[in-house]
Amino acid sequence: MSTDTPARVTTEVTDHVAHVTLTRPDKMNAFDREMIVQLIAAGHALRERDDVRAVVLSGAGKCFSAGLDVASFAALAQSDPEALMLPRTNGLTNDFQEVALVWHHLPVPVIAALHGTCFGAGLQVALGADIRIAAPGTKMSVMEMRWGLVPDMGGMVRLPHLVPSDVMRRLVYTAEVFTSEDALGWALVTELAEDPSSRAMALASEIAAKSPKAIRAAKRLMAVSESEAEAEVLMAESREQAALIGGPEQMEAVMANMQKRAPKF
Repeated sequence: MSTDTPARVTTEVTDHVAHVTLTRPDKMNAFDREMIVQLIAAGHALRERDDVRAVVLSGAGKCFSAGLDVASFAALAQSDPEALMLPRTNGLTNDFQEVALVWHHLPVPVIAALHGTCFGAGLQVALGADIRIAAPGTKMSVMEMRWGLVPDMGGMVRLPHLVPSDVMRRLVYTAEVFTSEDALGWALVTELAEDPSSRAMALASEIAAKSPKAIRAAKRLMAVSESEAEAEVLMAESREQAALIGGPEQMEAVMANMQKRAPKF
């Protein structure tokens, strides 16, 4: 980030919960190149922190994100599309994909708190979270077709796991604006809350109070369950469980339950 560029993203860690906030409210948290770079950096930094047990992702101001900055479309049109899109800059992903999928790949649970609008790039970033909590009436859209484009920020990795195929196709083909109530019915949103950020922080705190090793193991195991065949899933279950049984955190969980007290991890 250049010294004359305002922070597009902030991260605050309190009681093992990292709160990552999009901080470009004057532009409705629209994604420009700098925000993409900063948000990827925030995700990568959290990946290296053993003290973080859960993450909340939210937007400052009146919305989560209005999508890709309009000026960025002009820059895309003037660039070499293949040179921009095809190089893999982060393993399997380019930067446009990594900004969303970094949250899916974090070793700890990520909760997105959505309000106002959540369009295009903003929605695809939210899809990278484990859980999405939205304010009633939040407006959402897989917006890319409106601009003659397709979802290209990991949306095609996440959407098939979240909604039925016909719903995915309808949303992509039409670029229609729908509400968080619609999204709840499709299981695209996990739950509604009047104050999604507060609810997300409360849920993150609840998760952070559980065994850190077990939570990370559970996220790894669920990722395997979504992509591998039955034999691999069953073996992954056994491996993860064997690594947990009898360990200090697992024994503390047992003792805390028996003594009717909060566990200390």
